[in-house]
Amino acid sequence: MLLLAAGPALAQPPPEIAAGLARIGRVIAPPPTGALYAPLHGREPWDGVAVTRDARYGTDPRHRLDVFTPATRPTQPLPVLVFIHGGGFVAGDKQGPDGSPFYANVGVWAARNGLIGVNITYRLAPAHPYPAAQEDVAAALAWVSANIAAHGGDPARVILSGHSAGAIHAALYAAEPRFHPAGVAPPVAYAFVSGLFDFTGPDMAANDNAYLGAEAAARSPLPGLTRVTQPIFLAHGTLDPERFVQHSLRAREALCAAGRCPTAVTLEGHSHISEVYAIGMADTSLTAPLLAFIRR
Repeated sequence: MLLLAAGPALAQPPPEIAAGLARIGRVIAPPPTGALYAPLHGREPWDGVAVTRDARYGTDPRHRLDVFTPATRPTQPLPVLVFIHGGGFVAGDKQGPDGSPFYANVGVWAARNGLIGVNITYRLAPAHPYPAAQEDVAAALAWVSANIAAHGGDPARVILSGHSAGAIHAALYAAEPRFHPAGVAPPVAYAFVSGLFDFTGPDMAANDNAYLGAEAAARSPLPGLTRVTQPIFLAHGTLDPERFVQHSLRAREALCAAGRCPTAVTLEGHSHISEVYAIGMADTSLTAPLLAFIRR
């Protein structure tokens, strides 16, 4: 497989966290990574943040979303960051169990930084294969379009983001206009953190195929992404499993070749899980460039 050189790295985790991440290594390991970060996050209720839980955007039990807003209603409508969680296509939720701060930390960070945060849960494989999640993203964005103004958000300024499988779902949605609901303003930008974008290679896993099926190669979002006119943000960690690093770099290369260079960030010392578990902490490896991208 062709290996591409990474770009300049940005800020790093603090030393004690970095040491823990280095011990865990380049693997996808939510429990030990969560043990490093969970004690450092605040718990609900959060100062300065209000949350509306489990708004229904469809009929399935997993058609739920949470809305995070500043506790004081803004005087002007705010941009909206819609976040899609990961989980290898077959697991995951917008809110972890037993008081976990993940992934509420994403919405809390958004609300504390001049945004409205929306975290969505969606249907999972293998019971719900492609394109179920893209249909769910479309339904969630339609809900945002119809309802977010009541929460202080601007339905014309939506940024669609995702991590891992969530980044893949966001990329598949962005790449395929047939998923975009009529009468709904398209996202103004996309942010993909450690996604996979080219399904034609030998590095696809069983979980990937559980969602994408036998036609996975034909469903690669990368060709469609090169035609997306909205700005794109790409990020990966230096401790990501290698295939996520290479997919991010190949996506950057393809987008630049198409004249649509993305904002591309390398997260020094971060793993596949820590890059999002660190959102809302003093370590702004991801959040500083992401916020600058949103505010550009």
